[in-house]
Order: sequence, then structure tokens, then C-alpha cells
Amino acid sequence: GESSNFAPFPIELKGRTWPITEHEEEIRRLASPMDPAHAGRVRKRPLRKDWEPVKDEVMREAVRAKFTQHAKLAELLLSTGDAPLIEHTANDRYRDDGGDGSGGNRLGHLLVELRAELRGQRQ
Repeated sequence: GESSNFAPFPIELKGRTWPITEHEEEIRRLASPMDPAHAGRVRKRPLRKDWEPVKDEVMREAVRAKFTQHAKLAELLLSTGDAPLIEHTANDRYRDDGGDGSGGNRLGHLLVELRAELRGQRQ
């Protein structure tokens, strides 16, 4: 759906246009939104040396840009009220729920955090 990092909602961030929030600089120009997912799962590609301490902030920054640059998405997020937000897939145990609810669901938690920020800006 629209909240997925693979949803086709481009963002402007750091002076560049990113086709989806999942893109990174080296693969920013790939044609399909699924291309970065496939490329990111290939472990021949090294992760940033500082990835572990910065990954949540990188995701937070991209998600914030996406939901503040697309009014439709901000409204959609706000319309979820106080419901828990869960990114449900077995493809990722950190950002998502791991498919069985035992994953970290970081994307869901970041969306809840952003929803609270957006509410605060509207009051």
C-alpha cells in the first residue's frame, strides 16, 4: 500500500529526487521500485560501515519526507487514528513484522511516531 517503502511516491531529499524511499544513491536510477529491494538483498553489496547506528534515522528522514511531501499520504496516515501500524511481511524481520508478528516492525513504529508529529503540527 501507500505506506510501503516501495510505493511509487517520489521524495525530494538532500537536493535530489528519489523515486521511492527505499532507493539509495548507487541504485537511485533503477527503473522499477522493486529493483532496489532485489539489489539490497544481494549480500555481495557491502553495507555502509555506519549502517547499524544510522539506519533508523535514515528511514525516519525518508518516511518523514514522503508523508510531508504528499498531502494525500499525510491525510491517510492521520486517518488511522490511534491504530497500531504494522508492516506485515515475511521479507524483513527488522523493518517489518517478519510475517508472524515477531519482527521489529520499525517502519510501523516510525509511522506511528510521524503520525503524532503531524497531529501536533495541526493543533
